[in-house]
Amino acid sequence: MNVVQINATCGVGSIGKICVSVSKLLSKNGIHNIILYSIKYSGYPNGIKICRDIYVRLHALYSRILGNYGFTSYLATKKIIRTLDQLNPDIVHLHNLHSHNCNIGKLFDYLRRKQIKVFWTFHDCWAFTAYCPYYTMVKCDYWKTECHDCCQRKYYSWFFDRSRLLYRKKKESITGLDLTIITPSQWLASQVKMSFLKDYPVKVINNGIDLTVFKPTESDFRNRYELVGKKVVLGIAFGWGMRKGLDVFIELSKRLPKNYRIVLVGTDDCVDAMLPINIISIHRTQNQTELAEIYTAVDVFANPTREEVFGLVNVESLACGTPVVTFKSGGSPECIDETCGSVVPCDDIDAMEIEICRICEDTPYSKEACIAHSKNFDMNARFQEYVDLYKGYAK
Repeated sequence: MNVVQINATCGVGSIGKICVSVSKLLSKNGIHNIILYSIKYSGYPNGIKICRDIYVRLHALYSRILGNYGFTSYLATKKIIRTLDQLNPDIVHLHNLHSHNCNIGKLFDYLRRKQIKVFWTFHDCWAFTAYCPYYTMVKCDYWKTECHDCCQRKYYSWFFDRSRLLYRKKKESITGLDLTIITPSQWLASQVKMSFLKDYPVKVINNGIDLTVFKPTESDFRNRYELVGKKVVLGIAFGWGMRKGLDVFIELSKRLPKNYRIVLVGTDDCVDAMLPINIISIHRTQNQTELAEIYTAVDVFANPTREEVFGLVNVESLACGTPVVTFKSGGSPECIDETCGSVVPCDDIDAMEIEICRICEDTPYSKEACIAHSKNFDMNARFQEYVDLYKGYAK
């Protein structure tokens, strides 16, 4: 068997790391595999970079000027196709194709003509919309019938609204592929089944984490940040804003008792300018072990996300023994159960405040229960599902 994964990155970012984890597992099973990627250099031996970063940036600009998101990058796509001809894969596994790294029309024409089996992991909703990876906050459901008059278009196309055209082109491009869709959550699977892709098979494979890294890890974190004797509420995101609930944490900082402190990780100078002085801001951690130390040191992990496909940060927290409270949004609630956390209605800050205080004061969820639940998301077991899926097809 010969498997090729295609993604924007290789070993960088959450999706790039998933690709490498799957690749290593394939190699361990004696399956030849390659990752084709386009952004940032990876030293991973099974990775092949198909274009320069400047090329991707230029096509991001072209896309915003011309409004044809997903249908630029002809030269990069030609190189992908030439490489696929050389590798002659039995299976092509697609991941993130909307980082201006390929022209999906040209790529899908090739895959259909060659009758190559395609698995496509949806890490957001872009595959079945014209432009947007998320639509919950703007309460748009045009994607269920046909995108048009896109309310988020200006994020992706500065001058033209080509949403109706792109929706039709995307639908036409995908039609006829030997395609199995993979989603990280039941929530995203349910969205697919309401889209133009509803007739394709959908397999849910949760994302996983490295439980040898994310585990209870003692440190001097509380001493360093003068948090001894405090109730500590943690939030982690990379790209803070309304979607990740930054406004919720700012409001909670005004409401929570004085012996509570909020710590936010993944911030930057722009976010700092919006934060009150009683929120501790940490721009970045040195590595995942330091992140595990922070998860371990706090009392509760709060995740007021408004748009989330799965919410792997919830699982990382549980693996370190820390319970979770999250908004009922997207796939985030699927990471926890009644033994290790709480789900509150989306945008209900009152309910989130109450649950944070209940968890901190009454400690209803034990460290052991949190860790036990996190084992359902061991990356080795979850990514083995990909390998089993490939082998099932090969039979």
